[in-house]
Amino acid sequence: MDNTEFSSVFAKEASNEKYCYIVIAGDRGLAGGYNANLFKKVEEVSAGKDYVVLPIGKKAVEYFQRKGAEIVTDAFAEVADVSVADCYEIANLLSGEFKKGTFGHIQLCFTTFVSMLSQQPVDSCLLPLTDLAKTAPEDLTPEKRNLILYEPNSTEVFDAIVPEYLAGLIYGGVCESLASELAARRMAMEAATSNAEEMIDKLNLYYNRARQASITQEITEIVGGAEGI
Repeated sequence: MDNTEFSSVFAKEASNEKYCYIVIAGDRGLAGGYNANLFKKVEEVSAGKDYVVLPIGKKAVEYFQRKGAEIVTDAFAEVADVSVADCYEIANLLSGEFKKGTFGHIQLCFTTFVSMLSQQPVDSCLLPLTDLAKTAPEDLTPEKRNLILYEPNSTEVFDAIVPEYLAGLIYGGVCESLASELAARRMAMEAATSNAEEMIDKLNLYYNRARQASITQEITEIVGGAEGI
C-alpha cells in the first residue's frame, strides 16, 4: 500500500453519533465556581446527545453518579494522582472502543488556565481526526506523499500513534485543570479572607459603639443620682 491510499478509522467522518466525554474536574471544593462552571459547560455541549462519560476527579465522579449517567470507568477519581501512565491507559481504552464503534466522537472537557484571575472551561474534539484529514497542504501531491516509506504501512503507523497523541492531550488537560483549580481556590480563599476581615472590622465598630453607648448611659445615671442627693 502506498501513502496515497491512506485510510484510518480515526480520520473518517463519524457514522455513530454517540459521544464519549472525558471530564476533568477537581477533587475538593472551596474553589469558587471552578467545578460548577465546568459541569455547566458539559451540560451545554451534551444537551440532546446520546453519550457516556469518563470522569477524572472526585467531584466529576460524584456529579455524574448523581445524574445517573453512563460511566465508562470511575477508576480515576483522584485527579491529583493521575499520571502519564494513567493517561496512556485512558487513551488506549477509548481508542479501542472507538475502533469497535462503541461511540463515534470523543470530547475532552476541562478548565484551561488563562491567568491567576481567569480560568475558562473548554470542550475540544479528540476523535475523529477529520479536521486533520481536511487540512492537508494543497501541494501535498501523491509523489510527495510517497517520499516517506512507512513500515508496515502508513495506516498501521498512524493507528499506533493516535493513542500516544490522545494520551498527550489528556495529560495536558489534567495539568491545566490542576493549575486552574489551584488558581481558583487561591482566589476564593483570598476573597473569603478579605470578606472575613471586613466583617471583623464592622463587628468591632458595632461593639465599640455599643460599649460607648453603655458607658455614656452609666455615666448619665451616676450623674443623675448624684444630683438627686
